[in-house]
Amino acid sequence: MTTQSAELASDSLNTKLTINDQVYDVTHQARVTLLDLLREHLGLTGTKKGCNEGACGACTVLMDGQRVNACMTLAASCSGKSVTTVEGLAGPDGTLHAVQTAFIDQDAFQCGYCTPGQIVSAVACIREGHTGSSEEISEWMSGNICRCAAYPQIVAAVEQAAAQLED
Repeated sequence: MTTQSAELASDSLNTKLTINDQVYDVTHQARVTLLDLLREHLGLTGTKKGCNEGACGACTVLMDGQRVNACMTLAASCSGKSVTTVEGLAGPDGTLHAVQTAFIDQDAFQCGYCTPGQIVSAVACIREGHTGSSEEISEWMSGNICRCAAYPQIVAAVEQAAAQLED
């Protein structure tokens, strides 16, 4: 074993967590973020790597129901937690979540890169009850940046989904 291999082996951690209702037991280096665990170790590439500094929201996932930036969350801190990514929002039969449908209906994406994080954040925004007005939605969605400026359509999608989910 080389010195580098020995260092990597001694730096390994084992994290058991639930992602999209499936239990994973993953061995990884201590410095691995939740984002890299999802994308590189588990092949769940719906969550996007944008700024990698917690400023853009492209990597937004739900951890125990709360929004988190996966790029700023160490995988090791997720042990025993439940994570939902954009892949986990659709029903078991593939039926899209109301927010996903609303994003399509309202054309709330252009290039689509920010869309997974926007959708996950919108789900949380609705669950948190921050949909009283377009201004409130904009404020509570402000951690997710859309470089294509589809903000009016995103707000309309959140309003549509919130109304549908209230029924």
